[in-house]
Amino acid sequence: MKNQKIVLYHVAAWVLYLTYSLIGIYIEQPKYPRSLMWLQSSFTLCMALEFYYCYRLVYPRFLNRERLLALVVGLGSAQLLFILCRYLLEENLYPLVLGFQNYSKSTPFLHYLTDNLYYATPMVVLSLVVYSVQDAFKKEKENKLLRQEKTQAELAFLKSQVNPHFLYNTLNYLYAQAYPVSEKLAEAILKLSDLMRYMLHDSPDGQVELQKEVDYLHSYIQIFRLRFQDCFFVDFQVEGSVEGQRIASLLLIPFVENAFKHGIADDAANPIRLKLEMTGQDLIFEVENHIHHHQKDQTTGIGLQNIKRRLELLYPNAHTLTVKNNGDVYLVTLHLRLGAVFPKTGPKRNSAAH
Repeated sequence: MKNQKIVLYHVAAWVLYLTYSLIGIYIEQPKYPRSLMWLQSSFTLCMALEFYYCYRLVYPRFLNRERLLALVVGLGSAQLLFILCRYLLEENLYPLVLGFQNYSKSTPFLHYLTDNLYYATPMVVLSLVVYSVQDAFKKEKENKLLRQEKTQAELAFLKSQVNPHFLYNTLNYLYAQAYPVSEKLAEAILKLSDLMRYMLHDSPDGQVELQKEVDYLHSYIQIFRLRFQDCFFVDFQVEGSVEGQRIASLLLIPFVENAFKHGIADDAANPIRLKLEMTGQDLIFEVENHIHHHQKDQTTGIGLQNIKRRLELLYPNAHTLTVKNNGDVYLVTLHLRLGAVFPKTGPKRNSAAH
């Protein structure tokens, strides 16, 4: 709905500008209203093309990513787009259809080029102003959301602090009592204790070592494996070096949880496949599962929209999330750029545990 309003605002602005220009021509140039109105219309169309070329392509891709050369090339191509558009319309199409053109045939090419560069420059500046203002509002909204998330995370953290040491001590006691009776039961209690310790542990910036996140996934898988005994098939592969990398805590587990909840885990021929690949600071995490069409568990898990929202808040412009569903197989691929993009005001690590 918001995007529709923005589109309407843009359309209204261009319509008002063109209407104002055409009325001015009709009043000031009554001898040549038809030709001048056609030329003004094509001029406005070319300006709009140049404006949105910069607004939608050049500035979003190059302005905030320290790619100065690419930005300069992009702006130059925007001006060339304006010139080419005017040339095709006013010097080629209009003579054939309307019987007139804007510039005379004797106009030197250099004069035509410099004249149109003069007219093309304002749209480059105007699109920068509009994009910058909109981007500033967007960042302010994101910062507001981050502050709200931080407040909610702190409240959730306080709720979770029902003496965690009591929980750890209780689990350790249960582990000691269960070990002589059943090693599997004791192992399950120990894994559960590790999961709880990881979920309740706090860090100042909300990030953890990637290796700890991987260990958490392994522990989570092992608890499920104990539950299903020998009828639980999961293939988890880690490629590349995860040492020295940091990631937002509990970011990957929702994908695994949803795969276990909605997937088929007891088919040896089609196991749930998890793959984490690190190349430099680029992380690719894939989760693939065959869909369980007779799933009776209707409890609410962590929805995809919530996951997307968290990624947008924590890794803006540094992630891509693709979902493929052909009715039988569900494949989620997360491409994440680890590093400097994590907001310093982001939620604490307990935000995903509540």
